[in-house]
Formats: sequence, C-alpha cells, structure tokens
Amino acid sequence: MSKDLNDHICNEQLFSKLFKTHAKNLHNFLYYKFGSHLNPQDQVQEAFIKLWKNCKDIKPSKAKSYLFTVANNLMLNAVAHQKVVLKFQEIKPKSSTNETPEFLLEEREYMEKLQKAISNLTEAQRVAFLLNRVEGKKHKEIADLLNISTKAVEKRIYGALKQLRKDIEGI
Repeated sequence: MSKDLNDHICNEQLFSKLFKTHAKNLHNFLYYKFGSHLNPQDQVQEAFIKLWKNCKDIKPSKAKSYLFTVANNLMLNAVAHQKVVLKFQEIKPKSSTNETPEFLLEEREYMEKLQKAISNLTEAQRVAFLLNRVEGKKHKEIADLLNISTKAVEKRIYGALKQLRKDIEGI
C-alpha cells in the first residue's frame, strides 16, 4: 500500500477496506477449521478489534497475516476453554453421602492433624516422604532428583513414617 498512510493501518478507510477484503475469508477459515459451535464470527470481530487497537504497530502488508494468526489463537483459546468446561461438567459433585456428620468431622480433624504432623517433619523427611507417598516416585527416582543415595532416601522416608506414627498415635 502507499507510504503516505504513515505505513500503518490506523486510517479508517484503509481499515474498512481490510475488513471488507478479509472478514469473509477469515470467517470461512475459522468455520472450516473449527466448526460453528464456537461462533467464528465473534472471533473474526475480536481479531479486527485487536488489529484496530494495535494499528500503529502493524504494517498494511502484515495485516492479513496478523488477522489470521490472532483469530486462530482466539479460536484455540476458545477450544481450550471448552475442554475445561466439558471436563468440569463430567465431574459431578456428590449430592448426598452415606457418611454421618460425625464421621465427616472426624475425617476433617484427622486430615488437619495429619497436615500438622507432616509440617512438623524435617524438610528432608517431608520432601522424600511426599515424593514417595503422594507423587508415587520410587526411591531411585527420588535419589536422582535430590542428588542423594537411595539409602539416604530410605532413611528419610523411614524417619518420616516413624515420626508420623508417633505424632498421629492418639488419633
């Protein structure tokens, strides 16, 4: 395009021409790639809004590429969001349980005592214990992670278990 437009697309006539030229193609691209359920027309409009907001930074020769990249990224974000929504919908919250309120209270108190007991472990014991029991790592993997011997890992986990049994004995 011409140099008298300061080499950016903030000119309304140029922007309007870009919209008329690329909006339909951009919509079709999004529609064919992602389908209609994520409303590609909204993403086309969002892409043009972003183009207008950044009009001073984008050269007219790069406008089409910018629009298609932004619109594609917007659709990918919408797809990722849709996956999260669907995954959340699959997880049905418990509507009722057979557990008594006393059991639930005891369970909560036990978990609090367990958390406190874990926090009272030395850092070395806590790290080794949690890597083994929570993350399911083997002693060799923990040893490699912490740059210590497997015997040291075993000793830390054994010490953590011994301390936890002592702290939680009254429960």
